[in-house]
Amino acid sequence: MIYPIYLYGHPVLRKETKALTPDYPNLKELVDDMFTTLDKVGGIGLAAPQIGLSIRLFIVDLDPFKDERPEFAGVRKVFINPEFLWRSDEEFTTIEEGCLSVPDINEKVERPAKVKIKYYDLDFKEHIEEHDDWMARVMQHEYDHIDAHLFIDRVSPLRRRMIKGKLAAIQKRKVTPRYKFK
Repeated sequence: MIYPIYLYGHPVLRKETKALTPDYPNLKELVDDMFTTLDKVGGIGLAAPQIGLSIRLFIVDLDPFKDERPEFAGVRKVFINPEFLWRSDEEFTTIEEGCLSVPDINEKVERPAKVKIKYYDLDFKEHIEEHDDWMARVMQHEYDHIDAHLFIDRVSPLRRRMIKGKLAAIQKRKVTPRYKFK
């Protein structure tokens, strides 16, 4: 199943999310469908709120960048009930982010360069990992979604004012992304 993407302005993107339990119904099917959706829409990460579910789950797929970054080959991960244990004080300052829920807007976002995260996989096996660079950035972006934030919340007030018209157009659904949306 391919899910529609919930766009900026939809209340589910700002709603508190709930932790998952091992008995969550059809979890494997949901994750498979999230990867299918991500493959179809061409993203590298997708959080449950972006498909209308207020649960603490996101996926990451860096495999599309394997030609440029061989270390990303096969990197397709599921993060259930993730929690950052720490984030470094180092910041990225030059990388632009975009988001399926905020189409046609890319803005520079500062994020900690390194993170340590605890999460569960599909078998509810706990993992604690440290990541840096792109993986750290993508995880933080998706984590923001499960904390009811969007990357545009992290841009400067001046840039926020400059994209106000574009955000209003998305909120009014006067956009035409290449995928189904709500």
